Amino acid sequence: MRRQNLSLVLGTVGAQGPLSRADVAARTGLTRAAVSSLVDELQANGLIEEHEATPSGRVGRPGRGLVVSDHGPAGLGLEVGVGHLGVCLVDLRGEVRAWRQVEADNQHRSPERVLADLAELVGATSADGLRPVGAVLAVPGLLADAPGTVAHAPNLGWHDVDLAELWARSAPPGTPALSLENEANLGALAELWENPEARDFVHVSAEAGIGAALVIDGRLFRGARGWAGELGHVPVRPDGPHCACGARGCLEQYAGEAAVLRAAGIETDGRDGVPQLLERAERSEPRALEALRTAGEALGIALTGAVHLVDPQALVLGGAYAELAPWLLPAMRAELTARVAVRPWSADALTASALGRRGPLLGAARLTVRRILADPIGVLG
Repeated sequence: MRRQNLSLVLGTVGAQGPLSRADVAARTGLTRAAVSSLVDELQANGLIEEHEATPSGRVGRPGRGLVVSDHGPAGLGLEVGVGHLGVCLVDLRGEVRAWRQVEADNQHRSPERVLADLAELVGATSADGLRPVGAVLAVPGLLADAPGTVAHAPNLGWHDVDLAELWARSAPPGTPALSLENEANLGALAELWENPEARDFVHVSAEAGIGAALVIDGRLFRGARGWAGELGHVPVRPDGPHCACGARGCLEQYAGEAAVLRAAGIETDGRDGVPQLLERAERSEPRALEALRTAGEALGIALTGAVHLVDPQALVLGGAYAELAPWLLPAMRAELTARVAVRPWSADALTASALGRRGPLLGAARLTVRRILADPIGVLG
């Protein structure tokens, strides 16, 4: 009960602060004595601060204002992409205090070398007054049942790798233990936390592969084994080209980053090719526009099935797709409008995320903060 009440008080202050202790008692239904004891414990753990007196409009001396601390416990987000590494630090308010991303050709590099480089980036990233208490790594792959292990990350060439153990060997001193999450799931969670009124949606993103995540009634839907969302391997043309997964005509063969860049005539040599594609699309180069139109059609076909299956409130394009949305959305909307026939459908239900490619890393960092807010003493020990 005390752990629940600590979470209640911390969440109330975080959502509505600055508040006096009396205000917290009124909003939570707890007694003033209970609130005072809980606040003292949260202060002792560096989670809450008490600032100068704030006018309340009531008779009597105003109480001091409680706010969530902007120093102390923090969330550390990490990301390994096919073409980059990323580090993010957020405070308990969810505000980004440090952000670093560097290009890195990680495809088929050893996990040991990649994590060593990521550890070096963490060592060069800090924010005054923050103490990371959780580290979450966004990975473009499927997770194993064993904690900290990636089962299959095909675009990195990794299979059954215990990343938590490798991280423990290379992480800078004092860095928290590592937990893993799929990058598409983290992108969807970041979208949910940024727009909490959006409770039911499918979030689609792309880097080397295509990932999707389903948010249903404000919660991430993982499936029976945690592998839900493999939209990239939904067949859109059964007689299409062979895919690396062994099937034919998968969505990735038409709308994956490599397929779109190849169709647009762009050679990347391991670099990020999306900026080149954007430049060519902005110049209305026919080959780039045709590649994006084809990708949009394929995405629309694949997402029609998702609409019919789960009846989402919205479809959200994240990752690189958000940057390419002006050229993808028209073909996607045309396909969805023509194919979604069993329920009302609005073209406005398909949107681009404002977070873009920042979503997975931001979600990774904020996941620890959400865990602290839900169970402050359980997380901090």
